[in-house]
Amino acid sequence: MPADEAPDLSRPTTWQPLQSPMFRMFWLASLASNLGTWIHEVGASWLMTDLVDSAVMVSAVRTSMSLPILFLALPAGVLADRMDRRHLLIMTQLLMLSVAATMAALSWAERVHPMGLLGLTMLMGIGMVLHMPTWQASTPELVPRRMLPQAVAMGSISFNLARSVGPAVGGILVGSFGAWSAFAVNACSFAGVLVVLITWKRTRLEHSNGKSFVESMTEGMRFVRDDRTMRHVLLRVLMFVLPASAMWSQLPLIARYQLLWGSRGFGLLIGGLGLGAVLGAFLIDRVRRRLGSDQLLTVTMLVFAVLLACLAASTSKILSFLIIVPLGGCWMTVLTTLNATAQMTLPQPLRARGMACYLMSLALGMAAGSMIWGQIAQLASPATSVIVAAGVLPVMALVGKSWSVGTSLTEDS
Repeated sequence: MPADEAPDLSRPTTWQPLQSPMFRMFWLASLASNLGTWIHEVGASWLMTDLVDSAVMVSAVRTSMSLPILFLALPAGVLADRMDRRHLLIMTQLLMLSVAATMAALSWAERVHPMGLLGLTMLMGIGMVLHMPTWQASTPELVPRRMLPQAVAMGSISFNLARSVGPAVGGILVGSFGAWSAFAVNACSFAGVLVVLITWKRTRLEHSNGKSFVESMTEGMRFVRDDRTMRHVLLRVLMFVLPASAMWSQLPLIARYQLLWGSRGFGLLIGGLGLGAVLGAFLIDRVRRRLGSDQLLTVTMLVFAVLLACLAASTSKILSFLIIVPLGGCWMTVLTTLNATAQMTLPQPLRARGMACYLMSLALGMAAGSMIWGQIAQLASPATSVIVAAGVLPVMALVGKSWSVGTSLTEDS
């Protein structure tokens, strides 16, 4: 929907971006793809716990997905700013479909080795790193600028609706049929995205402006370095995700050894995170207007730390689920606020490269954090690892107060 055709409402609602037909198609396709991705992730994490008894190897599943983002996100962003984003997205969907189908076939035949699982997971991560900055940079083409925070929030709702359902479905599939079924469903989920991309008639075409690939990469890095808001966004992403990644890397071990749950229980916990994130999406605009982005980030990180410590101490299945739900809301609130701030700050010609830098900061925190907390869990216990991470979070929250991300979201929403 062109901006000049948008309804003139002073305060867009959370759901208003769905009035754009193309955004609505993208959103539904993304929901299906995210559903498959979460089903896949449960399959990969649980399969590793079956293959080896090692906290480091279980944590390495998430690290292997994050490392390609760390090293390849910026080149992927340059590609997305230089070549037709529609064509690039179609190629990434085909790559990820092929990897998921290969994982399904190998696990069905019981021919998966732990290192092979990590290798295929890393290949899936390469597909995702090509997909994510391109997909996120395309969002502003689908809605008016004033609806961009709501469009980003809708993207978070899609992701977290899938996370609230997908892991539970993944747990049922893995428990009933084996990990191969989770990978097969993920392979099928890419079909909806491909249909939408094939029918998307773009008029905007990217070009290099006569600059080399390296010059384009340097231009994106220079903007992020020199722009105060973007620099602060990346620092705050890193400072949150580095300790908060303990929740993701240690949750399979807490589910199996502390709560004595199987794959279905693990899926239920991940689903609780998604449920909390969806519920939080309905509150974030209201709370952000009252507190402002900076104070919202600080308060949410402190609440996350308290909840994380409670999760580490809990041996009750019901209590752990009740803790997990608000944890998901806190995770979504921090990252949606920072993501929307980045997209509002970046100029259109540099948007994919800027979002690539955002994803690199996210991946660096996830990869480094997963390795750190995995090593601590190996030396002590998963619960100890999570408690240490919970102790680091308040320090990061207070230090981050000196890096303001501004008030652009509250002004625009």
